[in-house]
Amino acid sequence: MKKILWCIVAIALLLGCREGKVREISIIPQPQKITETEGTFTFNSKTTITEYSDDSTFLNAVSYLQERFGKAAGFKFGYEQTSADDSTATSGENRIIFRKDNSLKQEEYKLDITPERIVVASSAANGAFYAVQTLLQMLPNEIYSNEKRNCKWSVPCATIEDSPRFSYRGMHLDVCSHFFDTTFIKRYIDLMAMHKFNVFHWHLTEDQGWRIEIKKYPELTEKGSVRKETVIGTLYSGIYDGTPYGGFYTQQEIKEIVEYAAKRCITVLPEIEMPGHARAAIACFPHLSCGLEESYELATRWGVFRQVYCPKDETFAFLEDVLTEVMELFPSQLIHIGGDECPKSSWKKCPHCQMMIRKHGLKDEFELQSYFIQRMEKFINSKGRSIIGWDEILQGGLAPNATVMSWLGEEGGIKAAQQSHYAVMAPHTKYYMDYYQGDPDTEKLCMGHFVPLKEVYDYNPVPDVLKPEERQYIKGVEACVWTEYMETPQRVEYMAYPRALAVAESGWSNPSGKNWENFVERLQDHFGRLDARGVNYSKNLYNVFITITKDDIYSKVATIRTDMPGVDIYYTLDGSEPTNASNLYTKPFVINKSEVVKARAFLNGKPIGVTATKGWN
Repeated sequence: MKKILWCIVAIALLLGCREGKVREISIIPQPQKITETEGTFTFNSKTTITEYSDDSTFLNAVSYLQERFGKAAGFKFGYEQTSADDSTATSGENRIIFRKDNSLKQEEYKLDITPERIVVASSAANGAFYAVQTLLQMLPNEIYSNEKRNCKWSVPCATIEDSPRFSYRGMHLDVCSHFFDTTFIKRYIDLMAMHKFNVFHWHLTEDQGWRIEIKKYPELTEKGSVRKETVIGTLYSGIYDGTPYGGFYTQQEIKEIVEYAAKRCITVLPEIEMPGHARAAIACFPHLSCGLEESYELATRWGVFRQVYCPKDETFAFLEDVLTEVMELFPSQLIHIGGDECPKSSWKKCPHCQMMIRKHGLKDEFELQSYFIQRMEKFINSKGRSIIGWDEILQGGLAPNATVMSWLGEEGGIKAAQQSHYAVMAPHTKYYMDYYQGDPDTEKLCMGHFVPLKEVYDYNPVPDVLKPEERQYIKGVEACVWTEYMETPQRVEYMAYPRALAVAESGWSNPSGKNWENFVERLQDHFGRLDARGVNYSKNLYNVFITITKDDIYSKVATIRTDMPGVDIYYTLDGSEPTNASNLYTKPFVINKSEVVKARAFLNGKPIGVTATKGWN
């Protein structure tokens, strides 16, 4: 039935395209202001783009629009560039005009659509690029196809005034737990661009693998990129696949990714972990550790390990060499140095570490970590860059110019903002995409607890406890995609989408306009766009969740819920498939040992999602 329903939806969308129906304005993330007007603008092979600027500011946005129409529609627009002195000109029918408006902020844009022309106004390249992303979402879903489609390429007339809530809107990808080739990295970036993310946080080093070529230290990729096997059960299950696993990116590949992202107005933020999560590097160079182990090798399971960098001159020299090459590859102003989950057990036993504590008048190992981070910050600052790190860089005192990425909860972000430091909110309880998004009893193995789409959407990244003058230091948000149990690109997409869309909306849209029901309504349209791009997104939104709790020794209570608005839930207790003639769920009810609850959501009398099943145990 589920497949039949999705086929019906797909056929309806296709017919709508062929009949030339113009879709309602339904955009993710939601623009700040939309004023709908009468009429439509229709693109065709005679449409002309005119850019009014002295320096081709908008050529990147124009090229992106041209490329998409070239693939999906089979035609490209005429293009002309002329002086900015003519920026007030709007003559000519069936024309797309890009013009500079220096009164707008860098990422801000205005989009004015009439039956005769479309005018895109912005002060910078990225504003125009975001306007194009909005425009594409107003077109038939087929605009995202890489094959020619027969559509009437029309958009409704409207005026859109838009700008982001935060300057930092990030998506993270861990390529150490599992490695993904550059083809997928580019696809990942394309999906980010579609939703106006502007930072790709690339997690490149870990205990389980070193993924970036460093020419001065070839051992890092020759040896440090390959682990002997990988855990395939829970962390301490002892179940491994027995197969070597590895991969890394050459510097040339990294340059290509950085350039590719830049054309999509995305900054690539590299992460080189320190002082913890360093086992892959230490396996190559044991002298960088405290020397308390007989041998070192890459980790084969996930978690936290005691093998960490020792804060000695040899270590700092190594890391400075590494970061020098990293900064030559990545123009990002921020450099992520990790800083999280650094056990102190080795430092407590290490004579050198204890000497360092005494020499520098430090209180304990936590202040030693602060010394480590601040020393690396000075080096990075000397190169004109700044550091960003996870919460733990707060331990022992925050480095002077550091930005905190708050993952343990909100506390790190709150503390940073209260100290007038910028913070990026990425709490694992809301924004970690490796946590379950569906029923843990039926979903594939994940790393964390249940975090459904609605919880992600409802989260406010600016804590109420912050004073008005402190809230300015919340720099933005980030969706973190740790890939412990994401072995394939398809699995990454399934875990990230649609939850990443909720993060995108929190990062871009005005919080006063956030509305779950409206988001879900727009999401129904957006699924068609993701389908056109072949994205393997999760459909858990349509499912129900059954919870069985203890009542007494003879009975238990069943609670059924769904986050999908406007649906009815029907259930059975005899093992039969629920229909709209079954029991209508209205409140929790008691079950006994012999009963099995089966439940499903129904929209307008028709089943959606899949049937959930849960019994006494």
